[in-house]
Order: sequence, then structure tokens, then C-alpha cells
Amino acid sequence: MPRADFYLIAKPRFCEEPLLLVCELARKAHAAAIPALVLARDAAQAERLDDLLWSFDPDAFIPHQIAGADIEEEEADVLIAAPESDAPMRPLVINLRDEAVSGEFERVLEVVPADESAREPLRERWKQYKSRGFELNKHDM
Repeated sequence: MPRADFYLIAKPRFCEEPLLLVCELARKAHAAAIPALVLARDAAQAERLDDLLWSFDPDAFIPHQIAGADIEEEEADVLIAAPESDAPMRPLVINLRDEAVSGEFERVLEVVPADESAREPLRERWKQYKSRGFELNKHDM
């Protein structure tokens, strides 16, 4: 049964920079040897996440790259995909886009903004995953 985990941003450091939470989730995936795909909202967000993954933790290197780069994409533990890229699905998907993820994967992580007004689309997404038979979990971050 596929899983959908919703991470609700609450800690000040994540409120200030939500992509730091994405870095933490990517680090956990890398530590567990689970290939991850990050669906970025746009190319600028993909670039920002790429930069953050290099610098957010001086003691942790997370092999990552933006989809469509010249390097062989299968080698990167974390693949960051802007909407215009045609990146292959991976077992773990971290979704930063506005719609629910479709395709073949084992688990999707949804980052929920601290801003209450931005949460309504994620409530809809929760319902969509539930109707598709996903196991649902909520985590306060």
C-alpha cells in the first residue's frame, strides 16, 4: 500500500526557509538508501534547493542533481525536477507542487506550509490520496 506523509511546518527555522525541511527529508532518504525525487514548483525553486543541499549541513553530503543536467541521473540519490523536466519516478517522492502526485512510487512526502491560508489545497490532496487507498500520516515539524 503506498503511503502519503504530510509534514506540517511549525519550527521557526522551517517557517523562515521551508526548503530546509526538504533538505532534512532528503538527508533521511539518503541515510536510508532510498532514491528520492523532489518535484520542485519551478526551475528557480529547483536551483535554490540544489544550492541548499550543498550548504545546509557541513557534515552531510547528499548526492543530488537537477534533472536534465548532463550527469547520469540514476547516480544521484536525490533528483530535483522542475515541472518542464521529464524525470523518472522513484520510490520516494517529495512533492512541492500544487497537485497530488500520480504514477508509480511507494511513498510521497508533502510539505505543508505554516501559513493557514496555504493549507487548503493540501487538505484536498489528503482527500485525493485517501480516495486512492494510500496510508496517510501527519507529522508536525
